[in-house]
Amino acid sequence: MGEEAQQRTGADQLVATLAEHGVSACFANPGTSEMHLVQALDREPRIRSVLCLFEGVATGAADGFARMAGKPAMTLLHLGPGYANGAANIHNARRAYAPMVNVVGDHATYHRTLDAPLASDIETLVKPNSRWVGVVEQASEAGEKAAKAFIETMGPPAGPVSLILPADSAWNPAGPDAPRVTLPGLSLVDPTQIEAVADAIALAQKPVILVNGPALYDEAALTTMSRLKAAGVRVLCDTFVGRLARGAGRFGPDRMAYFAEMAMEDLAGVDLMILAGTGVPCAFFAYPGKPSILVPEGCTTIELSARSEDTAEALAALADALDAPDAPPAPTRTQHPMPTGKITPYTCATSLARHMPDQAIISDDAVTAGLPHFMATQTAAPHDWLFLTGGAIGQGLPLAVGAAVAAPDRKVIALTGDGAGMYTLQALWTMARERLPIVTVVFANRSYRILNIEMGRTGAGQPGPAASSMLSLDKPALDWVKLAEGQGVEAVSCDTAEAFDTALARAIAADVPVLIEAVM
Repeated sequence: MGEEAQQRTGADQLVATLAEHGVSACFANPGTSEMHLVQALDREPRIRSVLCLFEGVATGAADGFARMAGKPAMTLLHLGPGYANGAANIHNARRAYAPMVNVVGDHATYHRTLDAPLASDIETLVKPNSRWVGVVEQASEAGEKAAKAFIETMGPPAGPVSLILPADSAWNPAGPDAPRVTLPGLSLVDPTQIEAVADAIALAQKPVILVNGPALYDEAALTTMSRLKAAGVRVLCDTFVGRLARGAGRFGPDRMAYFAEMAMEDLAGVDLMILAGTGVPCAFFAYPGKPSILVPEGCTTIELSARSEDTAEALAALADALDAPDAPPAPTRTQHPMPTGKITPYTCATSLARHMPDQAIISDDAVTAGLPHFMATQTAAPHDWLFLTGGAIGQGLPLAVGAAVAAPDRKVIALTGDGAGMYTLQALWTMARERLPIVTVVFANRSYRILNIEMGRTGAGQPGPAASSMLSLDKPALDWVKLAEGQGVEAVSCDTAEAFDTALARAIAADVPVLIEAVM
């Protein structure tokens, strides 16, 4: 090893090791403890560094990048408070089984015991959302720990990991390069389990299969699901999945209903539920007098594949075991006329179906406005839909940033509620700075509308003045045009269906980020 390599710092080795394993993006919000990491990124041309003005934008962007690229991005976060600021979108990434290497700077090892103002128990903070946690106690192990972080984040199943780098481990000279690690593949399902599931289907009156994971954006697996449906097995996916390939020419699985009573009504009579890459479904929240486990009474559950197993291969083997017929023709693209009149989620959804380009990526954090758009675009141009997997709103704009960095040749459209968008509106600045031609649609209903619905469902009673005030976003009303333009993003406000349709077509054609405020 040459003298120059011997003089590399721990920060240099950590960054270079991640780059050697294919990490090509870093979404960063650094501080003093991370200055040597910033310098190391400056010396590493294989990694694109993207500044984010809030840690929740950085972590959400890393999630969006991973969902589209199939590999992790790196985040750069400043001590415990920086990680805590980004934790909500790390939670969403964990629920999406998205790989992500969160590099968290810490005080120098000899400074940690002094209880400086930014000192915190970072290891405890990161554990709940991390598949693995590593601490680089000395610079000589930076490369080894970085390689370990990469293999751990990829799973299977994948998920976020945390690598804590004290400042002196970053600035001290590094040791020898770590060898490149080999990733394990997905495990194959035991053929006897395939036979057991096929036998159970033969005895069932109304079987369903619930699917999650990479099979939902695998073209061959989607065709296999169509074969299973033709063989009499209803195919569903979980309510919120990391990524779903859909649109004209593709089979569309049914989606588990969000509200528990609707899901149970939809599943009435089901006597066999097959789990493929997922677990037993449960309600998003508990409600008085409503079920938590979304499995009908008397229904048997059986696992076809675990999340660490090859669900696509298992589905194909099951279809063959059932002697399932060939997949019927997939639906063709539906043409929609221009909507007119008052703007509503349904008119906006029609416009999205009309103008969506081939291979678009939809980042959905629209909450109550999201379902009409999902329904209207089932037979729109082929596209990928990214869901709010962990339920922590504020994901839509950052997720779109990461998706756009991962797939620069595809149009990214972010759908968000006004309340959700305010959590991470700093993502607009990153869109402008990086010239990411993302279309952002903000549904401005001036309230946390989902919470108005949930107020009644939980049995909490009718909201009085104080409760109503906590669920509304008026007085003052948010001005999304000014919020966007103040961060360098072109913006327009629409209050009619015709105006929105025209604005959406123009925004999709633009080569710069554009925001549309849809005033409900």
